[in-house]
Amino acid sequence: MRRVMNMQPGRARWLLALLPFALIVMVYVVGSAQRRAENPSDKVLPPFGEMSSAIHRVAFEEDKRTGEYLFWSDTGASLERLAIGLSIATALALVLGLLIGLLPIGNAMFAPMTAVMSMIPPMAILPILFIVFGLGELSKVVLIIVGVAPCLMRDLVFTVGSLPREQLVKAQSLGASTWQVLIRVALPQALPRLIASLRLALGPAFLFLISAEAISADSGLGYRIFLLRRYLAMDTILPYVAWITLLAFLMDLALAQLSRRAFPWAHGAEPKA
Repeated sequence: MRRVMNMQPGRARWLLALLPFALIVMVYVVGSAQRRAENPSDKVLPPFGEMSSAIHRVAFEEDKRTGEYLFWSDTGASLERLAIGLSIATALALVLGLLIGLLPIGNAMFAPMTAVMSMIPPMAILPILFIVFGLGELSKVVLIIVGVAPCLMRDLVFTVGSLPREQLVKAQSLGASTWQVLIRVALPQALPRLIASLRLALGPAFLFLISAEAISADSGLGYRIFLLRRYLAMDTILPYVAWITLLAFLMDLALAQLSRRAFPWAHGAEPKA
């Protein structure tokens, strides 16, 4: 008897992947049509035609006040903040995670503090960041760093700390110094895990970014969404949300491809995700 757990989708994989999205679209279309039939002025579930017109207006028509294409200027501002925050957070996590995970002295001194910092809710300290760093760009970037770096660092500490002891002993037996063990043994095995952790951190990073932009910003995807909510402009808000989701998905896909190409040995026959 063939078990369901042993069935492989094969060529139907893409069809199965698209099916949930098609169901969501169908439910939305039906719900939008029903609400419009009851109330022609309904703004909660705008038809796709209205969303297309709205996104064309903000993406391909200059804003009369600023002369900018708002959709692209918002995207650029948000991606710049996100890129700076994630880059700094990743660099900190890589350096400190390797040192804390490999050096017993560093682990004893900084591992407890890393664990505590990873438990701090970033949104709870957002007002503190605005007070300390002001309402400009710095506070938004720092929020991403504070929200992402400790978790990346702690995960990397676990990864390095769980390396087989015999690898470290053999490397030292061959004359490797602490620096060489760090670079040639720990680093290559930590990088695939760091990329995987960064993929998981993309969602929270976007959350921190959108939240900071919603509170204090004059541009950005989060700023535009929370500005338009005052007017119930769902025809623009929903495409913005879909665009943020697409950006996060493309970044996740790029990181996955980078990991598979740079470290194929770390993936083996793992399922695609």
